[in-house]
Amino acid sequence: MTATPEPAEVTVLPEAGADEEAGLGYQQRLGAKLRAVRRARGLRLQDVEELSEGRFKAVVIGSYERGDRAISAHKLASLAAFYEVPVVELLPDEERSRRRSSENTLAVDLRRLREQSDDPELAPLLRLVRHVQWLRDDYNGQILSLRTDDLRTIAVSMGAPDDRLDAWLDERELLHR
Repeated sequence: MTATPEPAEVTVLPEAGADEEAGLGYQQRLGAKLRAVRRARGLRLQDVEELSEGRFKAVVIGSYERGDRAISAHKLASLAAFYEVPVVELLPDEERSRRRSSENTLAVDLRRLREQSDDPELAPLLRLVRHVQWLRDDYNGQILSLRTDDLRTIAVSMGAPDDRLDAWLDERELLHR
């Protein structure tokens, strides 16, 4: 009788050929991304454990977030499903982050925008924000950075001059400060 082998745990590591020091840096960057997603959802480590009914232990999630413990691909996928984000959103991507941050002009507070979603004046903004999130695969939080092109599109759809859009958003307390 042949025993069926247990499925292997696959650990998420940096590119092959990276030295050990880079691996540690990667684990820490991965952990920082995990922490950012959890905090963007307004969750404490204990909340994750409770809401997952113990599937994700607070101490283990904390060790992933500190980069003290490697996370398997299976566990990462499960955590992404729990946070309701694509797995790729949990992986660090410094180049993409640098590109995004250099192009950002305004940050919209999505929580406040959702709170005011009944306001018909905000309907075009809501549609465009959802579209921008979809285009960027950006489901990672409560704040969305709008680039110059995004602002122009929003201004046109709302019939407002783009040089006044930031003031308009600020008057409605929709800008993240």
